[in-house]
Amino acid sequence: MLDIQILTSFLKWCTIINGSILFLWTMFFLFTPDLVYRIQYRWFPLPRESYNVIIYSFLGVFKIFFLFFNVVPFVVLLIIG
Repeated sequence: MLDIQILTSFLKWCTIINGSILFLWTMFFLFTPDLVYRIQYRWFPLPRESYNVIIYSFLGVFKIFFLFFNVVPFVVLLIIG
């Protein structure tokens, strides 16, 4: 059976890993947007404006899922633990 310490530890590591992915993804698009666009353009030839909308939409959705499924349950387990 899953006890609260194992679940808290699991969510802690999920939060750390997914938070790191979100942070790195954001840093890539903030500091090297042209490089990322050129690399992605080889696979998906989209106009730059459409590409920006898609990427920032994915970033926003990922952030919402990260907060809703990782951070909030982890904080709740910390509070009730």
